[in-house]
Amino acid sequence: MRLRILEAAKQEFAAHGLAGARVDRIAANADANKRMLYYHVGNKEDLYLEVLEGAYEKIRAEERTLDLEHLDPPEAIGRLIDFTWNYFLRNPEFLALLNTENLAKAKHLKRSTKVKSMHSPFVEMIRTVVTRGVESGDFRDAVDPVQLYISIAGMAFFYLSNSATLSVIFGRDLLKKDARDERLAHMTALVLAALTGKSTAAFGSAMPVLRTAEHRVV
Repeated sequence: MRLRILEAAKQEFAAHGLAGARVDRIAANADANKRMLYYHVGNKEDLYLEVLEGAYEKIRAEERTLDLEHLDPPEAIGRLIDFTWNYFLRNPEFLALLNTENLAKAKHLKRSTKVKSMHSPFVEMIRTVVTRGVESGDFRDAVDPVQLYISIAGMAFFYLSNSATLSVIFGRDLLKKDARDERLAHMTALVLAALTGKSTAAFGSAMPVLRTAEHRVV
């Protein structure tokens, strides 16, 4: 019952935001009633925070399966970019939840006792890859892992969150498969060029970006 409520709540908050979400709809879609909902997860704001924490837990858990520590540093960064891009594509509700919480100035996330702790190992994983890259001579500088991840996520997030308006402005469908593939290649080339000091031309279509079947979007 709790899992059904959380899944229904995730879809409701993603579609309508916190203000527009309705507990009645969440309960109905979870095949529950409001009394059961309040018993299992508390009030609407408590439920929203739990959904938000669950969304972060899910992406961090999947990131831990990437096995970056056993890849050459450029390949590891390529895999991280590929995963981030395709995760956002596969989980549009995650982007919607982030938009909602940013509009609220992270008011609810500040109450979380979990979020900061779940991000620390992820930052260290990226730091380790970057450090190995510098030591091996693949990368020029030991860039801040937080800045690096924000840059990767930001390039993907802005493109996908604004694809409707950008498609109209530039007269192209930015969500067509060819356009998505072009965007991923562009992001990968930019990041690896910045890390290695090489030209983006060195990371063209021949760049080996590893994808697993469960991470790929077609």
